[in-house]
Amino acid sequence: MSRPRIVIVGAGFAGYRTARTLSRLTRHQADITLLNPTDYFLYLPLLPQVAAGILEPRRVSVSLSGTLPHVRLVLGEADGIDLDGRTVHYTGPEGGEGTLAYDRLVLAAGSVNKLLPIPGVAEHAHGFRGLPEALYLRDHVTRQVELAAAADDRAECAARCTFVVVGAGYTGTEVAAHGAMYTDAQVRRHPMRTGMRPRWMLLDVAPRVMPEMDERLSRTAERVLRQRGVDVRMGTSVKEATHDGVVLTDGSTVDTRTLVWCVGVRPDPLVESLGLPMERGRLLVDPHLQVPGRPELFACGDVAAVPDLNQPGQYTPMTAQHAWRHGKVCAHNVVASLGRGQRRAYRHRDMGFVVDLGGAKAAANPLGLPMSGPAAGAVTRGYHLAAMPGNRVRVAADWLLDAVLPRQAVQLGLVRSWSVPLESSSPEVARVPGRPEQSGKDAGTAGTAGTAGTAGKHADGDEGKKQPGGEPAKGQPGGEPGRNQPGGEPGKNQPGGEPAKNQPGGEPAERGPDAASAGSRSHGERAKRSQSGSPRASGKPRRAVEAAGPRSARGGSGKPGKSSRASGTGSAGKRPTAPSGPSRSAGQPADPGPEPPAHQPPPGPDIAPGPVRRTDGRAVEGDS
Repeated sequence: MSRPRIVIVGAGFAGYRTARTLSRLTRHQADITLLNPTDYFLYLPLLPQVAAGILEPRRVSVSLSGTLPHVRLVLGEADGIDLDGRTVHYTGPEGGEGTLAYDRLVLAAGSVNKLLPIPGVAEHAHGFRGLPEALYLRDHVTRQVELAAAADDRAECAARCTFVVVGAGYTGTEVAAHGAMYTDAQVRRHPMRTGMRPRWMLLDVAPRVMPEMDERLSRTAERVLRQRGVDVRMGTSVKEATHDGVVLTDGSTVDTRTLVWCVGVRPDPLVESLGLPMERGRLLVDPHLQVPGRPELFACGDVAAVPDLNQPGQYTPMTAQHAWRHGKVCAHNVVASLGRGQRRAYRHRDMGFVVDLGGAKAAANPLGLPMSGPAAGAVTRGYHLAAMPGNRVRVAADWLLDAVLPRQAVQLGLVRSWSVPLESSSPEVARVPGRPEQSGKDAGTAGTAGTAGTAGKHADGDEGKKQPGGEPAKGQPGGEPGRNQPGGEPGKNQPGGEPAKNQPGGEPAERGPDAASAGSRSHGERAKRSQSGSPRASGKPRRAVEAAGPRSARGGSGKPGKSSRASGTGSAGKRPTAPSGPSRSAGQPADPGPEPPAHQPPPGPDIAPGPVRRTDGRAVEGDS
């Protein structure tokens, strides 16, 4: 008799716990495969401490292969599920595609950033769901404080050292609390010329901080925030976002270069395309975490609407505490479906919440006992050490060093603004130039969120290439470098950067590609790309295996989890290429300068591109 094949999609709290428990229960009698875009489990509650420079990134990243014995790890992202054929189609990190067959499937894909129909948010805000976003925020905040300290103009200094966090939930509260401590420490060592200090703002339409938690925890957190100078504004949110600031719902305008989006999360759009009963974007399951009518299909974590047996008629909230417990129960029920053991219904007991506010400050209510101050801080950090599945000694060592040594406020420059777009269904993966991206998938997410004035652009052919979520255009930072543009400075339309002349909305560079025609395509080809579409989970591969080199942008369907597929005129699998004719822009195109050879790598962040010479011995324009 063949060994049963179990496939788990996602390695968050629910997926990781399911894999670990299955590895123990099956006793090598089943083939367990874990499909995940990264090779680590991210301990999200400590992510604000990574952004504040307390913990190093690897401290909150637990190796999957090192902690999950007898579990096969497959790097990739599921983009198609054939429920009748019992296969999962996925795309690997380098564009390769594959298919996994299963006898039991566990969906634990997690959640993504929740967008609202607010103009400008998709272009100028950044989320806080993955490690790349935390690393970007740390670099960005550090850069803004350093630029503000060197500025002589008070208005510029005030804008750069103003940081706006939208969403006063668990994540937003911790980001504001840790961020205020981090920037205050920077200014103490290097005071600003204008005598100003960093200003943090926390906005939410809710009546109080952390409205989903106990009111006593809320009061404690708000008191600590106000003591640190955080401007807490309840009943207020962002009406419009621009590069230079935000317009609030109360009519006031705040000049800022930093907008952190922590308004909440929504389930991964993968489950919406399965055609199964849903509840507010989550897959409906029974108390045993099994999909009705599909005995081989289980779901847990943020993508599953699990009935709350303690509160009939309601579903368990999307929290890490529930996801972690879902994983254990799901593993037992998967094994029971294979004929070993008894099924379990999911019941939970509220163990309380802990909120780390930085330093010795925290708010906690373990087992319903409200606590604050140093005692709550000790309980909070003790809870995190006990809950982490690895790296406990390293985390404790970083906490000890942070208590006795000053933090290192330096920019690493590893993550750029365009590589962590807010409109992303994979916030755990940073975008890199030259790698095939699921721009159509992201556009579908944006279309569902209803971001005014942006969803259509991201979902329509070449317009998506000019936006942070798609493949960057040649003249954009992070794409193929501009002819004479160094790769070190972010573009003007990125928060906190210096104006780049060949960015959309800025002045065209003298020798760079025309901003209005960057990534231009012919009208006929643009129409071809917008005609065909394939559902994300239709059971068919969503896209062909990618060849080396940049791929063309795909149009989005505007529905979650669906994307339009590029259609060419040649044989199957081939994609249309950009025409080499003149630009369609109204103005006179600028001189693009010499084209770098194909074998020459793009310049690094600190290296300006030098002159390019022809290989046939003849001089080209621009040679020195």
